Amino acid sequence: MQAIPLKAQERTVLGKAVKNLRKAGLIPGHVYGNKTEIEHVSVNARDFLKVLDNAGETTLVDLKIGEERVKHVLIRGVQTDAVKGLPLHIDFYEVNLKEKVTVPVPIILQGVVEEIELVKTGEAVVIQSLSEVQVEALPTEIPENLIVNVLSLRVIGDAIHVSELQVPEGVTILAEPEEVVVKLDTAITEEMKRLMEEQAAEAAAAQEAAVTEEGATAEGEVPAEGEVVKEGEESTGSTPPEVKEELTNEQKQPL
Repeated sequence: MQAIPLKAQERTVLGKAVKNLRKAGLIPGHVYGNKTEIEHVSVNARDFLKVLDNAGETTLVDLKIGEERVKHVLIRGVQTDAVKGLPLHIDFYEVNLKEKVTVPVPIILQGVVEEIELVKTGEAVVIQSLSEVQVEALPTEIPENLIVNVLSLRVIGDAIHVSELQVPEGVTILAEPEEVVVKLDTAITEEMKRLMEEQAAEAAAAQEAAVTEEGATAEGEVPAEGEVVKEGEESTGSTPPEVKEELTNEQKQPL
């Protein structure tokens, strides 16, 4: 995709004073890279938002600083206001057009999910496990996005893996090939939810009954044959009369 132009100005205003730039309709930012020193810049807010909509983080931007200098950059990070959602600061990453870079590329699902027969009948749902993947490519060859056709999912358990993603020549996907991108899974209906709740309640009741029975057994335990309860100690349960008599006779027998 062709690089998108964006005008910028050198910035000398730093720190808290940048709030005055924002009031003037400018967004502060900086340009950095592996082999370049950090340079502080500012861009027009409206112009930047238009570029961001078209470029995202995958399209090359020709950042024209002043009247002469142009830097090839990628938008690497945008800090936004938590309330208004407006950009507060921008990170531009300067690239070498002859060196590969690693960037996240979004995965777009193609096809109407509701057209899948099992989804239409309510028996299944489409679950997207990956919304983006890291790729390695030259700055001029980074794909804008990767397309996945969900209409190939027909049976519950069907899945599309990273290894099946189609990428242009020269682009390498860095994710594990067997990782699932999207799959067709069983839908949890209201009836299934009810059954699951009933099963959970039955399991809890069974566990509680087992604990109660175990406690009752412990209370009814008697000393093992030949075991004598020492004076001052109490047995954990009632000892049958015949056992008591046998133990008493054993104690009376001379050594």
